Amino acid sequence: MDSVNEWLLTWGDNLWTWIVLPLVVLLGLYFTIRSGVVQFRLIPEMFRTLTDRTPRTESGEPQSVSAFQAFTISAASRVGVGNIAGVGTAIAIGGPGAIFWMWLMAFIGGASSFIESSLAQLYKTRDKDGFLGGPAYYMQRGLGARWMGVLFALILIVCFPIAFSSLQANTIQATIAGSLGGGAPAWLPWAIGAALAVLMGLVIFGGVRRIASVTQTLVPIMALLYLLLGLVIVVIHIERLPEVFAMIFTQAFGPNEIVGAALGYIILTGVKRGMFSNEAGLGSAPNAGASAAVTHPVKQGLVQTLGVYFDTFLVCSITAFIILVSVPDLANAERGIGLTQGAVVGALGSWSNILLIVIIFLLAFSSILGNYYYGQTNIEFITSTPAVLLGYRLFAIGAVFVGSIVSADVVWNFADGAMGFMAIVNLVAIALLSGVAFKLLKDYTQQRREGLDPVFTKARLPEVRGIEVWEDELSVTGPIDLPTSRRR
Repeated sequence: MDSVNEWLLTWGDNLWTWIVLPLVVLLGLYFTIRSGVVQFRLIPEMFRTLTDRTPRTESGEPQSVSAFQAFTISAASRVGVGNIAGVGTAIAIGGPGAIFWMWLMAFIGGASSFIESSLAQLYKTRDKDGFLGGPAYYMQRGLGARWMGVLFALILIVCFPIAFSSLQANTIQATIAGSLGGGAPAWLPWAIGAALAVLMGLVIFGGVRRIASVTQTLVPIMALLYLLLGLVIVVIHIERLPEVFAMIFTQAFGPNEIVGAALGYIILTGVKRGMFSNEAGLGSAPNAGASAAVTHPVKQGLVQTLGVYFDTFLVCSITAFIILVSVPDLANAERGIGLTQGAVVGALGSWSNILLIVIIFLLAFSSILGNYYYGQTNIEFITSTPAVLLGYRLFAIGAVFVGSIVSADVVWNFADGAMGFMAIVNLVAIALLSGVAFKLLKDYTQQRREGLDPVFTKARLPEVRGIEVWEDELSVTGPIDLPTSRRR
């Protein structure tokens, strides 16, 4: 097993170093320039569109999940192991300087996130729960390459509901076992795995709206709890905060980091763990973004970019500050959840273990639900056979159970490699379709300059083929949002 793990680690590092990292950086910069730095310029619009009223059908029912619910589904997947264990691993391997590169790539990746989620909205389709879409759909409809969509869907299914959900379950189990020290009974992982499997089944057999309802409740609670925990720890060690910021910036560029190609390793670590956490450009969040009922595709592009910022600049940063203000000596620091857990307990005492277990459960379980939804969307892209969907649900539940009882090392390294391939396929697709996204952005900003709440129909881009649901203004906005009410 050790040889397999070593091979996966070497293979994954080579893939990220020579292909994924250059592609992520170059395309992110290209999207940033071509869009006029949309990820910064339209930050006020991100907050405005997050609370948009959901378009209705003629019967008065919501067409699909709301913009905020789609945000919470994607945030549920984003905010999880990557924010606690992933940041701990990044700091243990790359030092405090890795956090700077996580921040920088979140900003650059915000442009990629905008492009992919706007495209997912444009090329979405209808299903019984509302809307369905994502990279597989814009690869087929926008590029006419169903084979590419199927390839992407298969990689995502392996990566998210299988590998990543196993990691989330493993983290829950490891945190609970770690809180008991050496006194954890042998049957505990099995019991935790069974409990998670049952809870997951109760939610996912209720459909996307139940998933949205659960995540809409869990995400704000977990974010508030974790932020409060982090703020308390930072306040306790407030005198170390200037030193922490200095470490993050100086150790990202310092001379010691440049010698021996260490700088490259710090950057690679920050980018990998950043993408695992915020998923910008990865192609996962657009599956949630496409499910929202909005009046213009750009609105979900903006909302999902805000999701990248929420994940990295807020939640990941809190983890980094918890560790760096509490653990002054990172030499031989434990990787992953153990580093964060030790920092919290060291700062607040053993009682905080219970609170951290609750927070990690909320973080990880909501991620499991978000990961499951991504997989379901892509299963339905490949086939609509009910038996296949049932088999997928059972397999996804089984992956959570198994993840609770096995070692995570091989799964982490395998997931890194799968994530790299997934990013490559998606980034190539959005690069080829980016011209369409820039036209959508131009249409949106033009309507906003006219003082309108932007509404899109496919007649506004008659040269673009493969658009299904944006037939006319009434079908998009519903009877309660007629054109006379569009003035802001």
